[in-house]
Parts: sequence; C-alpha cells; structure tokens
Amino acid sequence: MTRHPGPLSGVRVVEMEGVGPAPFCGMLLSDMGADVVRIVRPGARDAAAELPVEMDPTLRGRRDIRLDLKRPDDLERARSLIARADVLIEGFRPGVMERLGLGPAACHGINPKLVYGRITGWGQDGPLAKTAGHDINFIALAGILDCVGEPDRGPVVPLNLVGDFGGGAMFLAFGIASALLHARATGEGQVVDAAMVEGAGMLMAQYFGFRAQGSWRLERGRNILDGGAPWYGTYETADGRYLAAGAFEERFWEMFVAGLGLDPKRLPAREDRDNWDGLKATIARIVRSRPLAHWAAVFEGSDACVGPVLSLAEAIEHPHLKARGSFVEANGVLQPAPAPRFSRTPGRIQSRENRDCDIESVLAGWEPQAVPRASS
Repeated sequence: MTRHPGPLSGVRVVEMEGVGPAPFCGMLLSDMGADVVRIVRPGARDAAAELPVEMDPTLRGRRDIRLDLKRPDDLERARSLIARADVLIEGFRPGVMERLGLGPAACHGINPKLVYGRITGWGQDGPLAKTAGHDINFIALAGILDCVGEPDRGPVVPLNLVGDFGGGAMFLAFGIASALLHARATGEGQVVDAAMVEGAGMLMAQYFGFRAQGSWRLERGRNILDGGAPWYGTYETADGRYLAAGAFEERFWEMFVAGLGLDPKRLPAREDRDNWDGLKATIARIVRSRPLAHWAAVFEGSDACVGPVLSLAEAIEHPHLKARGSFVEANGVLQPAPAPRFSRTPGRIQSRENRDCDIESVLAGWEPQAVPRASS
C-alpha cells in the first residue's frame, strides 16, 4: 500500500466490517494517513451492500483481512492484530464485540493503550441501547427532524447526513483523535462511545440558544435559518430550477434585492416577521420570471450570498470546485477529495493495491510499539 506522511501517518487502525458511519470514520482516518485494516467476514458480501468495493468512496484506502471470528484460530489472529494497533473501530450493537471475545476489557488486556472507538445510534447504555435504528430515527428523537421542512407540511428528510455522518462518523473521528493524544502522552487507552443521537444533538447547540432566548418558533419554516425568512431559502426560477439565497446580513440583503431590481429602502422592514410572507412572495415572483442562468450571472462574484442550486453532476464541474480540486478520481470513480486541508501534512486517498491481504503481511509491517509510561 502506498504510504504518505499525512497528519495521522503511523497510526494503525483496525476497522471491523460495517456499513455507514463506521466506514466513513475509517475513510477519514485513512485519508489523513492512518494505516487502516478492515476485518471482513469470509464470503460475505461487502458491507456497502449495493456497491462494489471499488465504487464506494467510504471504503477507500483500506486493506482487507478476511477472518471468521467464530473460529478460534481466526479470533486469535484478530487479537494479534489488535495487540499492535492504536485504534479499533466497531459499529455493532452493544454486546456483540463482547460476545466475540473482543470487547474493550479483553482488548485492553492485550493492548492497554488502545483507543477503542464504538459508534451506535443510541449509545452503549440507556433504555434504547440495544434497539435497532437508522439515521432518521436518531434525528427524529433528538428533535432535529421536526425542525426541517416547510410550514403546514411534514418534516423533510435531510438524507442521512445529520445522524450517520455529521453527528456520528465525524464525532467518532474527533473522539478518536482526542483519545489518541491522551494515549500517546500516558499509555492509557480508553473507550470512545459515539452515539449518533447525541452527536446529532450537538449539531443543534446554536438552536438551543435561539430557543432559550425565545427567538425560535416550533413551527417549521417560520425561523431565520429554516427557510422561513425571505433572505434565507430557495426560490424557483422560470425553468424549474432553484436559486439559493443566504443574504443574512443587512448589507448582503441590500445586494440581493438590488440584484432583483428592487429598492431595499422601499421594502417593508425585514426584521418584522409579519412582513416575511409578503417579501417572500415578491421575491418569488421576480425570481420565477427568469431562468436560473440569468440569476447565476447576475449574482456571480457578488457578496449577496446568492447562487444556483446545482445537481451533483453540475457541482463537480463548477469552476471554483475544479480550481481547488475538491473532487478527484480514484479507482475510476469521481468522488470528494480528502478534507480538511493541511499545509505541512496533506491528506490523500491512499492506494488500494493488493487490497485483500493476509494477516502475516500486515503484522510484518506493524512491529510492536513501546507503551509510554502512565503518569502518576
């Protein structure tokens, strides 16, 4: 496997086969230079289920070892790998790893400095801990789903970005990075319990502040950042496309309405919520009179914070994203490039040459590491 000096270069990660947030976390660590090895069940279809492994960006940059953990000899091989790892990632329901003999107590018994990353929907304890769920269930319980949508209509599902990836995988990656710093300094490993319902809830911190100050209404689509305000939402164009407006600040609002041919001084006060519906109707009428290309040209390079709503196919061709190399081709698939960017230790999609490998080849490169002495 091609190695490179990313910010996590030298970090050894064992990832248990899974789907969704755990693989996404493994991708983030691999992109930053970690050596990530997945333990995959022999003969099992890949966890991505619908995609060949080469076509799933969330599985990029890994090596796979096929082990049947119900067989004592394969279980011992897994333990030998974990003994030399810095991090373990698993996304099973609580108790599964313990029943396999690879729970935190067992793993810390052979590797005291191990950062044991666990990601579930509900967390490792609590009334719902062992209950099945998906992104939509976690964000529904956290109060997030109720906030997304239009007035007098049902909630809008924001893909599975908020629970699985934003509130799940990214919080797990942050937890792992934090625990690694502690382990490197003290030799003490620990368990990172990443619950998607809690991570998603953390993303709502600002809105709890709005609620506390009384500025957030419970009705969907009636607030400053949920499409209720005339300056923050989408408007349909003449050709059935959409224009996105984020003209939050007063000076940006003035640029926005001026670009529409309106005089901001002659409009009703935008601070008064009673004027919102009328302002939105006026803007909608004007935007609907011209195609998207017209409005994209009007606001190109403007600070009005207004621009076209692009499809995935259009996004990868946008001049700004192309100039920055925001999308790259790997394994014949165009996909997001590693992020964030580092000035000294840039991330990179690691090569997947010889993706399927044997454990002996991995162990040969994972020499035992000295454990730092714990501070007294």
